[in-house]
Amino acid sequence: MHRLALLLILTAAVPAFAQTDFSGEWGQLMHEGGVLAGSQLGDYLGMPINDAARLRAQTSSNSDWGLPEYQCRPHSAPFQWRAAGGMRIIKEIDPVSRQLTAYHFQWVRSLDRPIYMDGRPHPPEYAPHTWSGFSTGRYEGDVLVITTTHLKESYLQRNGVRYSDQTRMTEYVMRDGDLMTVVIQVDDPIHLDEPYMNSVSYRMAPDSQLPLFPCTVIEENIGNDVPHFLPGKNPYLTEWATDQGIPFQAAAGGAETLYPEYRSKLNNTRPAASTVAARPPARRDVKPVSNANSTKVEVLPVKGNIYMLVAGGANIAASIGPDGVLLVDAGPAKMTDQVLEKLQQLSGAIAAHTVPLTPGPGNAYPYGWSSPAINAIIGSPAPPKPIRYIINTTIDADHTGGNQKIAKAGATITGGNVTSMLGDAGAAAAVIAHENMLVRMTEMSKDDPSVTESYHLPSYKLSQFFNGEGVQIFHAPAARTDGDSIVMFRYSDVIVAGDLLSTTSYPVIDVDKGGSIQGVIDGLNRILDLAIPEFRSQGGTLVIPGHGRLCDTGDVANYRNMVFVIRDRVKALIDEGKTLEQVKAAKPIRDYDARYGSNENWTSDMFLEAVYRSLKEKR
Repeated sequence: MHRLALLLILTAAVPAFAQTDFSGEWGQLMHEGGVLAGSQLGDYLGMPINDAARLRAQTSSNSDWGLPEYQCRPHSAPFQWRAAGGMRIIKEIDPVSRQLTAYHFQWVRSLDRPIYMDGRPHPPEYAPHTWSGFSTGRYEGDVLVITTTHLKESYLQRNGVRYSDQTRMTEYVMRDGDLMTVVIQVDDPIHLDEPYMNSVSYRMAPDSQLPLFPCTVIEENIGNDVPHFLPGKNPYLTEWATDQGIPFQAAAGGAETLYPEYRSKLNNTRPAASTVAARPPARRDVKPVSNANSTKVEVLPVKGNIYMLVAGGANIAASIGPDGVLLVDAGPAKMTDQVLEKLQQLSGAIAAHTVPLTPGPGNAYPYGWSSPAINAIIGSPAPPKPIRYIINTTIDADHTGGNQKIAKAGATITGGNVTSMLGDAGAAAAVIAHENMLVRMTEMSKDDPSVTESYHLPSYKLSQFFNGEGVQIFHAPAARTDGDSIVMFRYSDVIVAGDLLSTTSYPVIDVDKGGSIQGVIDGLNRILDLAIPEFRSQGGTLVIPGHGRLCDTGDVANYRNMVFVIRDRVKALIDEGKTLEQVKAAKPIRDYDARYGSNENWTSDMFLEAVYRSLKEKR
């Protein structure tokens, strides 16, 4: 009887299914094509890339690794498994439930990559992207299936082939004794016509070490230059195919080249019926990465007192604290009521929040007659402070439409500085912008220019700390217009870029209002000068764009590089004497259109015309 009871206890203590344990030190054995396969320029064999991805690859230059923003970046998650060196997998166990909550993957040149196993959802679309992405895992039998989203744009292979920030990666991790095999599937609606598949094998190496990969950024070969080749001007594209005896069109990759009948097409022969593979369905149309039609205001905490409000596709930055509310931009007019409601909720929650001191010898409760145990029940929190400032980064209605109504709902604490009069103090929130924007808004509506204070210098500081930090405004001349501003919260280390930066479209340039593509590049470079990454070209200074998701230096650099490349391509066509219509016919931005050309209010043709005019009229 005792033996039977003991057996029942032991049986109950063992899970019905023991999950495979992947933790430990692992050394790479091999992967498809070899350790450094695909690193040769022009070698795109086995890759279902589309025409846009091919143009990006053929005009890329590995010299871009010399850019300060890229020198210390880690290998991207889709490439990391195939990079040279070993890796470590660490288990994170909940100390109470004893359940596996996460795996942590680490390589020599990488950040810590957590794989969450606790069932949490993936973040919203406006959350930050990282080099490693956001990963969740689940077991399917003995196989660990990992789903990764929120990846920054980076290289799929180190020969110029890239994946976009719309990529979704699925990994299948399998273990057989001391061997581990990983199958990687990359789905990218921007650059791939079909999923890109690859596999890699590792062997358990318990005596190996995973050293830190040190890196220090050396800012020497910059010169405001982004290395790249103009279309059709790369002299090295055919070298690899020629050396290997492979037809250049086959080496150029594409979904068609993955199927057996492609060899027959090259030889102009008819393939046998048994070799014709079933064609996969056509790729779905790329949808705009924007929530411009949303009727909800979403909130993303950024750092400290700073929040990002996503309102109808436009972003508002809000500093909320004991001094009140400071907004950078006011959003579109149609979203004003929802913005005010959301600000009231946030301000009320922050005003009601108390942090008690730790009880103990010498520590008194900071609540007078109340105590931490009952303060939340009978305490009476102070009312939220009003909106004090609105800083406009640009004249666009998506950023200024809510100025009047939101300002009237606030109360300023300034008066007499810049262009305000003392009598204005307390009447409404102060609305601050560059004087060029004030002039243009006055021309548009002389009775109500919306802007109450302006600055005219290259930079302007609020005259006192607000919510515990300094706020500095920088003029970005000749960018979106001639009156754009960049705002920096110095203690929180957050920059608001306005329409200099958008993850949903090409930069909007209003040439008639003094805008130019060079001014956009200069403004983005100014942001990169101000920003400092935390580690591996990631984190640190966070950047709120005018539209789209929260960014950091890596995202700004990717966007700056895109604008720089387009400027050079259009300039080269102008130098050849091309007219605007001929430039449009040449489609010099076709490799970026799928990602940035979906905005109905700012089309590829509109952007290309603005670039052409800003470069042509400069001469």
